[in-house]
Amino acid sequence: MQQSSSLDCANLGCDCLRCDDICDSTNTCSRLTAPLNCAAAKSATEKVICVNYGLGQLEARMATLYEWSTSFVGMGQRGDIQDAQRAFLKQRDACGRSIACMRRAYESRIGQLQTVMERVKEKGPF
Repeated sequence: MQQSSSLDCANLGCDCLRCDDICDSTNTCSRLTAPLNCAAAKSATEKVICVNYGLGQLEARMATLYEWSTSFVGMGQRGDIQDAQRAFLKQRDACGRSIACMRRAYESRIGQLQTVMERVKEKGPF
């Protein structure tokens, strides 16, 4: 898994899409915060995620949904989502090196976050 995601900004006039994106000298937008910093991975779980493409994809999807979900809900619900995220991280980390366990944890969390986004789609943000 890459340490940061990037987009070609050439067609954007180097106007990056988010406040935590930067446009570097090669005309590329780079995220300042990656879903999981593999260079700093310490736990067995993080190391497995960094070397397993499928888990890396699930991590990226979950991180994106989490970011969107917390951006489009009110403060009270945002706190609930953050609490659930902390619980997810504990559950995921308890998996150790078990890819199947981590996959189940990610799929469950992604489902929860997709439900939040469906509600936003139906009722609007906040």
